[in-house]
Amino acid sequence: EIGVLSLPERINGRVEIKEPAFQALCAGGGDAAEGGGLSAGGDLLSPSDAGPQEALVASGEGPCGSPSGTSGVEGPSLCPLPTSDSPEEPNSSSGSEASPEISPPPKKPKYSQKERAAISQAAWQRRKEQQARRRQQEQEKEKKRALAKMLKARRPGECQKYMRVVLDPVLLQTEGGEQILSALQAANYSCVVENQAVPCSITWQRKTVLKDEDEWTEEPNVLVLLRLEEFLSMEVEGCTEGPKETLQSYVAHVMDKMPGKILALAVAGVENYFRTQSQKRCQQAAVSGKQEGKQRKRKIKDSGLEITRLDVEEALVDLQLSKEVQVSFFESWEELGEFATMFAKAVAEAPFKRERENTGFSFYLEKECYGGVKVCHTGKGLREVWKRQMQQFNRVSPEMAEAIVSAYPSPQLLIQAYNRCSSDQERENMLADIPVHRGDGVTATTRRIGPELSRRVHLQMTSQDPDLYLDFTG
Repeated sequence: EIGVLSLPERINGRVEIKEPAFQALCAGGGDAAEGGGLSAGGDLLSPSDAGPQEALVASGEGPCGSPSGTSGVEGPSLCPLPTSDSPEEPNSSSGSEASPEISPPPKKPKYSQKERAAISQAAWQRRKEQQARRRQQEQEKEKKRALAKMLKARRPGECQKYMRVVLDPVLLQTEGGEQILSALQAANYSCVVENQAVPCSITWQRKTVLKDEDEWTEEPNVLVLLRLEEFLSMEVEGCTEGPKETLQSYVAHVMDKMPGKILALAVAGVENYFRTQSQKRCQQAAVSGKQEGKQRKRKIKDSGLEITRLDVEEALVDLQLSKEVQVSFFESWEELGEFATMFAKAVAEAPFKRERENTGFSFYLEKECYGGVKVCHTGKGLREVWKRQMQQFNRVSPEMAEAIVSAYPSPQLLIQAYNRCSSDQERENMLADIPVHRGDGVTATTRRIGPELSRRVHLQMTSQDPDLYLDFTG
């Protein structure tokens, strides 16, 4: 008898056939009409079903995998556990044995607690270093942006936006104070009214660009406006005796109140006063029929002291030499307002001009906000640098420098020409006969470089002594 097994057991290869029944199958496997058997897929065959057996014979396989016709058995027989190639049984045991190269995934290594702590510490340190580098890069970018903003704020046309004009309230109460304020506001200056240490004075403040908050710093310049009566009442030192305040004592008093400031004085209406005094003297001379002598008379009048232009000029020269303070005169308050506007512009552009003057040489290459000769990456502009360098010599005009540069367009060509000379005397006089052309047309003149300049250029290009004075070598 053949036991009927369930399908899962046959699929999993756990088919267990009793030994007598299996031997009966092997012995009578050729009698297809009397006994049943197993198909190539492990299915039971009925005695009348010979389809799978004929398929095995047709494929050329005999019992137990031997070729058809080579076995001594008359009919085809089946193996005990045939191998199935059918795609309908992918979970068969032969399928699992056919791919031995597929290996299981590797197991993750197990770390100790100390090793895990070291790995975590290293990762935290790397993150900390990355954050520090990122912060440093951001700080450098911020510094560059602040520096660019500061340089931009110092340029002409931009610096006025960061300036503030501080006016004393007493100035607005004078005759031309409103005109000065209107002139400053028309020039787009920010104006504020605050009490100053000196009445009728104007100071300036500059906004700090590097900080976010509005912080203002005081500029060292101060402009003090004197009324005509006050200026005339300040007698020249030594002309009269008494406790009256002179021009020098007034300046000293202002400097004591505002130490460290650069003082400038402005007076309006002085020229009109001199013109009026001149007309009065002419009228008096016409009426009396005689002129006054050289003796100067100073009479106190309602408008102040009657002084001459010579008295004022002597006082101003004395003040400039002793206190280094200049006094400017204006015919009207409108001119004084324009002067205050120009003074504010000069104060705003002062840092930019100081930096531009500190380049050292006029032929210095152009960089950032500094002036100089612009040189292109193709070399355009180097000739102008060479010409400017020649102009650094004492008593060398642009025409003389142009004549030398036209003959020797580069320093290297000049050095090569010096090397081709046979004696020092020939080298010193090599540039002496180069013609220098001045002017155009009928006013054009021609002269030579001369031996003196030729000698100085030779010493500058060939000497190894850094302390050599070119103008004092014989």
